[in-house]
Amino acid sequence: MVSKEILLTLLIVVPIIGGICALLVNDKLAKTVALLFSLVTFAMSIQLYTDFNNEHTGMYAVEKAQRSTQFEFKTPWIEAYKINYHVGVDGLSMPLIILTAFITILVILSAWQVIKFRAKQYFAAFLIMNGVMIGVFSSLDAILFYLFWEAMLIPMFLIIGVWGGPNRVYATIKFFLYTFFGSVFMLVALIYMANQVPGGVSFAIQDFFQLSLSKTEQIYIFIAFLMAFAVKVPMWPVHTWLPDAHVEAPTGGSVILAAIMLKIGGYGFLRFSLPMTPIASMELSWLIILMSLVAVVYIGLVALAQTDMKKLIAYSSIAHMGFVTLGFFIIFAIMAYNIVNPVAGVTLPISGAGLAIEGGMVQMISHGFISAAMFLCVGVLYDRMHSRDISAYGGVVNKMPVFAAFSVLFAMANAGLPGTSGFVGEFMVILAAFKANFWYAFLAATTLILGAAYTLWMVKRVIFGDVANENVEKLEDVNKREFFILGILAFTVLFFGLWPDTITSVLHQSVTDLLTHIHDKVAPHISAWAGIGEIK
Repeated sequence: MVSKEILLTLLIVVPIIGGICALLVNDKLAKTVALLFSLVTFAMSIQLYTDFNNEHTGMYAVEKAQRSTQFEFKTPWIEAYKINYHVGVDGLSMPLIILTAFITILVILSAWQVIKFRAKQYFAAFLIMNGVMIGVFSSLDAILFYLFWEAMLIPMFLIIGVWGGPNRVYATIKFFLYTFFGSVFMLVALIYMANQVPGGVSFAIQDFFQLSLSKTEQIYIFIAFLMAFAVKVPMWPVHTWLPDAHVEAPTGGSVILAAIMLKIGGYGFLRFSLPMTPIASMELSWLIILMSLVAVVYIGLVALAQTDMKKLIAYSSIAHMGFVTLGFFIIFAIMAYNIVNPVAGVTLPISGAGLAIEGGMVQMISHGFISAAMFLCVGVLYDRMHSRDISAYGGVVNKMPVFAAFSVLFAMANAGLPGTSGFVGEFMVILAAFKANFWYAFLAATTLILGAAYTLWMVKRVIFGDVANENVEKLEDVNKREFFILGILAFTVLFFGLWPDTITSVLHQSVTDLLTHIHDKVAPHISAWAGIGEIK
């Protein structure tokens, strides 16, 4: 067992060291080095779950002496500007760290026999990105967070730019410009807040939670955060970089993009926007809800029109992430509903809001598994036929029955089939949305119909029917390595679909603390915002 104080630092540093080691050996040995370091990182991340205290509080404490997180470590970094190396986790960040470490192993295994060109650089890029993304989820200092946030762009830039498809340069530059542009505004907001901390400049994220900012200040800061996080999710209408990036990225790049990097945008809303600018979040929640519902409905219709498997899954990801942001921002309407419709025996004004945020988090984690599985399935086909066009396939089940079984399972999970993890988060958000507004729930539920439509459309044309051509006739079923990767993902999709408490039990206390903090900040304003008179 690793000491709790240094565990997060090791989770950040070990994969980065592994990436450097991979660069120092030959291509053949680099694969083994990468797998070894990724397995060690994942093994250490499991300790986060086994040693995690589900009842721990203190993230949003007003008094500094009472503030605490788990696995916390803090040491001065740039003392002149009060910037510290400060890491720690709560129930919102811990599951995402484990997801990151887990998916990295599968990405390395998926490229074991596929990547021939500059193999050691390829594996090194993913290991370094693994450590950097864990740094994003564990940072408790704003500058440290921003450093990791920007640093993760570099390996992904190289992965798409070096190992991507024919239009990789265009896709890479578009990806970089979109994400970097939004991040600049976030940096300005962080520096502004650091200078508003009582007692002098501080970049401690927990200090930002307690700032007394005016509504105008909060709105400007919220918009700055929105420009960074909306691009990363991505939300409509700043989503156009994602399909291009997915189409041109190698399979591993698509997996990390969909399974982890999109979740960093959702995490940003929970860690920064909602607790730091709660009044602005409430005032502009209509905008986020509108953008989320457009993503769910309109982008779902766009997915129906796609002929490229990767593009279809990319648009599907945008639609499913719309559920996440919807769940995060309907909480204010739920709080207002609780004021108007008090329930006997229920005294918490945040009752029901926890379901929305927990549903959004479950959806993020579930989508990490499902999107990774679907992109890996496309990768299996692409490795054999070098085509992503749906029209190039047909009757794959006749030649690859095992692969077809996995593909159909993941497709059903993507459509939200009960019993799979894809159903749980969406159901929780729809259930919570009914309390906020019937039409939110109604429009959100259309994704279950649209998701089934575009997913089954692809499955029907690719998997079922007669063998379409001689290329399909030559296909061979999955090998042992591919079976292992897809089998592990199939297990996780079913496990979390049948036993979601393994996730929700970890989330619950942190979500309750977040909602209590938000309500304390918006309580004097929520009645006027909702037009319902005085709070009783």
